Amino acid sequence: MSNRIVTAHIPLDLAEQVDLLAARLDRPKGWIVRQALASWVELETKCYQLTLEGLADSGRVVDHASFVAWAKSLAQTV
Repeated sequence: MSNRIVTAHIPLDLAEQVDLLAARLDRPKGWIVRQALASWVELETKCYQLTLEGLADSGRVVDHASFVAWAKSLAQTV
């Protein structure tokens, strides 16, 4: 797999946390950043896919007013 350098400005406290993790795990800082970025991209991709699935399932969407009425009916039964 080929690599590409990406530059990002991050807050000093976050950079220090990366430094600490790298030292504790005995890994290069680049490895820590790659792991974190890969995890974030995977999570965002999954969230996007779930959003698209939800939008495609429009036949089962409940409008806000109906949901609020249902929630209020639950409070009355307690």
